[in-house]
Amino acid sequence: MAGNSDPLTPRAKIAVTAGKAVAAASRAAGRGSGSVIGGRVALKLDPDLLARLAQNLDVVLVSATNGKTTTTRLIAEALRAAGPVVSNALGANMPAGITSALAGGSEARYGVIEVDEKYLAGVARDTDPKCIALLNLSRDQLDRAAETRMLAENWREGLAGSKAVIVANADDPLVVWAASSSANVIWVAAGQMWKDDAWSCPSCGGVMQRPGDDWFCGECGFRRPTPSWALSGDHVLDPHGSAWPIHLQLPGRANKANAASSAAVAAVFGVPPQVALERMYQVQAVAGRYDVVQFQGRDLRLLLAKNPAGWLETFSLIDPPPTPVILSVNARGADGTDTSWLWDVDYTRLTGHPICVIGDRKLDLAVRLEVANQQFQVCENLDQAVQLCPPGRIEVIANYTAFQDLRRRVGN
Repeated sequence: MAGNSDPLTPRAKIAVTAGKAVAAASRAAGRGSGSVIGGRVALKLDPDLLARLAQNLDVVLVSATNGKTTTTRLIAEALRAAGPVVSNALGANMPAGITSALAGGSEARYGVIEVDEKYLAGVARDTDPKCIALLNLSRDQLDRAAETRMLAENWREGLAGSKAVIVANADDPLVVWAASSSANVIWVAAGQMWKDDAWSCPSCGGVMQRPGDDWFCGECGFRRPTPSWALSGDHVLDPHGSAWPIHLQLPGRANKANAASSAAVAAVFGVPPQVALERMYQVQAVAGRYDVVQFQGRDLRLLLAKNPAGWLETFSLIDPPPTPVILSVNARGADGTDTSWLWDVDYTRLTGHPICVIGDRKLDLAVRLEVANQQFQVCENLDQAVQLCPPGRIEVIANYTAFQDLRRRVGN
């Protein structure tokens, strides 16, 4: 449990100070927040710094392919009902960024930390979390991310023997397989719209049966656990069967699912669902996602979609046709350089929308849209795309670095 003694050795204090100085210099040079470079320097000076910074905090780790930044933000808001929170709210989710975030929260009681899927086991070892939320696993960054089954295996091995309470999505077989090695799991029925990464059983490789919302392996008996929390329409059902209304400013079913998981996490820390959900209403946008901005006299809503599962969820929340849509795809280091995932996205869902295509890989996307029989125009940049769009609010959907480019251009 959190205490008040100073956990930092003189060496750790020097590391924190140096990291903050480097981060400030990076910001002054216009190179972003500086949190990653600052964290790298601090960890070089004290390799145990992350563990030292975490030892006076009650830590929650949040990991998933989709939804971790938003869920981290929702949990942080909910836990502020119980005490001060430190969080890596801007999504720097590898050890250096996490170290930087925790170094800035000396008064905090809770640490709410988003963790990249590949780093979950190591960060869990360092931070001794009280709770770990696992939302989903799906294909992403195909050129460098481990295949999803391997990630699930890494989680399973890394979490075996953990004392943390695991809050896990009962509807994702890969997450269930990963969490099943843990002694204390709270299952949440959060749904799973994208199922293409979970047709074979992670336990034995058999074919998964999926009647309705249920799933099971006909060969080895691995099956969906009974959830104690559930998303049901616009409500969260708690373990006592009470239904709590979800009121969010964030759009879409996926964010209701994130709120359901967040309410289950908050309850681990003694924050009741009603209080947790009321606090989540404060969140209007997350690192620019869902923001509506003014640009060239038009309203643009900025939406992030990094992989097939994310694009599927995003298509479900855009305004109906004939709302214009701008799509932007890059394939830089942070996105993954392999764009073959575009062929896994069902772009026929955009039928009836006027579409403009921009970004480094606009021609890859254009070929994909051509095959999906979509009407679209390829544009040089956002300015040209906005000018070509018919009247009305514009939905702008972009993958990771394309989204950062858009935010810079619109001054967000």
